[in-house]
Amino acid sequence: MKEHTITVLITLLALIASAGCAGKVRYPAYYTFNLPSPPDPPAPEGTRATLAVREFRSPVYLRQGPIVYRTSPEQIGFYDYHRWAVDPREFLTSAVIERLRASGRFAQVRAYDGRSDMEYVLSGRLEKLEEVDYEGGIKVEVAISAQMTNLASAAIVWTNEVSETGIVEGRDVPAIVSAMNRTMDRAIDKLLATPLVPPASNSK
Repeated sequence: MKEHTITVLITLLALIASAGCAGKVRYPAYYTFNLPSPPDPPAPEGTRATLAVREFRSPVYLRQGPIVYRTSPEQIGFYDYHRWAVDPREFLTSAVIERLRASGRFAQVRAYDGRSDMEYVLSGRLEKLEEVDYEGGIKVEVAISAQMTNLASAAIVWTNEVSETGIVEGRDVPAIVSAMNRTMDRAIDKLLATPLVPPASNSK
């Protein structure tokens, strides 16, 4: 009887301990981008060309949600509990559309929907969006490439690729995300800084 009582007590203690452990559930933290809004576009001056922007592509590992870090040129890691709340490709595509609209270079800029009523199509790729933990200190790197095609002739009329590195002001994930925001902002500006096809010279 005594042995049975001890067994029951041990079982109860084990159940209580397991219940306590089960109560410590860790939930992911989600992050988004927060770039400055582009200025209002200038008044059009003979601008007639139209542009559609395809959703940017990226390596598969950047589409899985977790924030990425790299401990060597060959090794990639993922934060288990720190994730993007929005697909970085979607965000980058929207940001590029907003910047191009604000530039006043085109009469119309919109997301590509498969129709052929636009004169040009811009397509691109988010090559890198990651924390870099080697070569001294903690940094972030953002790399983007893009090209613009004339739909009528299928000719590529503009290409550019940029890579920006940012310093992390802190050692926690929110500081890393802030650095990614700043670096993404610079990378987009640099990508679109080189002149795209002057609309007025290509319109009919």
